[in-house]
Amino acid sequence: MKRLPPLTAIEAFVQAARLGSVKAAADALALSSPALTRRIQALERHIGRPLFERGHQSVRLNADGARMFAELGPALESLGQAMARAIDGGAAMRLRLGVPPLFASFRLIPGLADLRARHGDLHIDLDTAPRALARLDEELDAAIVLAKAVDPALYSRPIPAGGIVAIGSADAAERFRRPSDLAAASVMVHRDLPDAFDSWRRAAGVPDLAPAEVDEFDSGQVMLGSAAQGLGVAFLFEANLEGANDPRLVRLFDVVATSAHSYWFACRRAALERRPVRLFHDWLVETLG
Repeated sequence: MKRLPPLTAIEAFVQAARLGSVKAAADALALSSPALTRRIQALERHIGRPLFERGHQSVRLNADGARMFAELGPALESLGQAMARAIDGGAAMRLRLGVPPLFASFRLIPGLADLRARHGDLHIDLDTAPRALARLDEELDAAIVLAKAVDPALYSRPIPAGGIVAIGSADAAERFRRPSDLAAASVMVHRDLPDAFDSWRRAAGVPDLAPAEVDEFDSGQVMLGSAAQGLGVAFLFEANLEGANDPRLVRLFDVVATSAHSYWFACRRAALERRPVRLFHDWLVETLG
């Protein structure tokens, strides 16, 4: 049997493949970037060909690297699971996750049965209190947040949610046939998505549109419930409307606006080495993009 390369080289390769960045992978493994690069180069010398296409600040798997990652990634994960079972005696894993209530209800919880089917020993404590990023490590292992950007000192990855749309009741769809008709409407905006209406009215070609009232909410669920009752027009992501799955709600107009805000998964870079964080991260990326 051909002599195996060092496990540290395989670990470096898998981290760089997963994160798409030598620096991020080095941070996750508590290494310097040159040290991690040397480990990957040792693996490439061992197999006799390169595994990555290298950019200025990023790396991308080539065809050979993608095939190797498809086999080594699960194998390394299985090895990690075996070590975890040996250490903790098979105790359940627990992830402390900060998440906005609307995202938790409409996008996360509907998929958790699939996650549990894959990893029956992974349990998640959901925390919907604000300021999730500030509570990483102290109270939380990872967080899903709605923000313009995340501190580059943290590991972060955007979660697609579509564009900003106008959401109202069927009655609102009858009353408001053109974007300019919203001059007679109560507009509802979320505190964490303050640019939603401004972005939408620019995209609709009515940048100076002034609605009858602008109501601010700190709960997306309450916003959508109010819109369903005909109390106003809500401006949220397309994914929020789809996730609500409420037959009383409809999208008004064909306008879709781009927001400077997005949902993000975030954690300390070193936290990706913790199995509960890594399993959840990989499942989230696979299922929600």
